[in-house]
Amino acid sequence: QVQLVESGGGLVQPGGSLTLSCVVSGFRLDDYAIGWFRQVPGKGREAVSCISTARGNIYYADFVMGRFTISRDNAKNTFYLQMNSLKPEDTAVYYCAADPRVITLATMEIGVIDYWGQGTRVTVSS
Repeated sequence: QVQLVESGGGLVQPGGSLTLSCVVSGFRLDDYAIGWFRQVPGKGREAVSCISTARGNIYYADFVMGRFTISRDNAKNTFYLQMNSLKPEDTAVYYCAADPRVITLATMEIGVIDYWGQGTRVTVSS
C-alpha cells in the first residue's frame, strides 16, 4: 500500500525556518519523481518545487526561489522541503507528492500526479 506522510509543519515567525519531511512507504523512492505543493483553504493549489524524474532536474516556483530547497534521501525513503525566510503568505497546508513517471510544477497544480500525502499545516505569523 502506497503511503506518503508529511511532518514538520507548525507555527513560525516571519523570517523563520521550517523543514518539512515526507516519509514514503509501499514503493522505492529512488524510482520516483517527487514534489511539494501547497493549498490555502478556498484557493487553488500552488506548486512549490519538484524533482522532475527519479534523477531529474529541480524546479522551484518563482515565489520560493532562493528561499526553499527540495532534497531527497532515497536510503531513508524520505524527501524534504527546507523553507527559509518564511513570509506570512507562505501560510498554507503543504503536501508532498510522488509519481513513477514525471512531476512538473504544472502537473502538481492540476492534480495529475499519482500519489500525495494528507498535508501538514504551516502558519507564518508573529
